[in-house]
Amino acid sequence: MAYAKPPRPERIYVKVNSDFDSTGYMQPRSIIWQDGRVFLIDSVRDFRPASSVDQSLPGDCYTVIIKGETKHLFFERSKDRFASHFGRWFVESV
Repeated sequence: MAYAKPPRPERIYVKVNSDFDSTGYMQPRSIIWQDGRVFLIDSVRDFRPASSVDQSLPGDCYTVIIKGETKHLFFERSKDRFASHFGRWFVESV
């Protein structure tokens, strides 16, 4: 009996508006899709390190609440960092 592999999530890179507090903590506030739709983040429930296995890049996973629904927002740190480019945001879609 052959089993089909589950579909691999696709990364969708998005623009995110964030605030930084005096300690340097990054707080995402809204997600902006490529088509211009804006989703306000009601709250951040959890934050944890989450590496990008397929690209060997360090990153973080934010568990956020948007319109009452729990979503995961990922920050992927860049391998080649310089002053104005240190990573990018993405969400996963199946």
